[in-house]
Amino acid sequence: MICQTPNIHFLVSGSSEGFTQLNSFDGALLDAGIGDTNLVKMSSIVPPGSRVVEPVKLPAGALVPVAYASITSSLPGEMISAAVAAAYPDDPSLPGLIMEYSSRGHREEVEDIVRRMAAKGLEMRGRSAARIDSISVQHKVESIGTAFAAVVLWYA
Repeated sequence: MICQTPNIHFLVSGSSEGFTQLNSFDGALLDAGIGDTNLVKMSSIVPPGSRVVEPVKLPAGALVPVAYASITSSLPGEMISAAVAAAYPDDPSLPGLIMEYSSRGHREEVEDIVRRMAAKGLEMRGRSAARIDSISVQHKVESIGTAFAAVVLWYA
């Protein structure tokens, strides 16, 4: 086996201003608590049996599977938001689904959209949602700002 299947996951979000777009993104990762890891962007499946936990401290430099949404803007005064949602099927032996969404606007609107995306994604798979967890963040841009939200998959 090349890599282990994650058995826990958690939701995080953060935002930041930065000197450049990359510094802003890096600051948002730090604000979310995952800034000292190497993110491995993945497609959006929650492994069957994975349980949601409170965020855990990850080892510095670890390769971390993550599904995320981010948005960066350099328009002062603009409101930007990012959100993720994890939908869990009624049958816990089946995989769940993560959806990511970011946009200009307020976090409530973005989070509502991503929750509907997650429900629809499960429906497309012939599954109904037992529950949907979500997290979002908004950021009012001062100079260069980033909003970031993620579902982090890990191992207990």
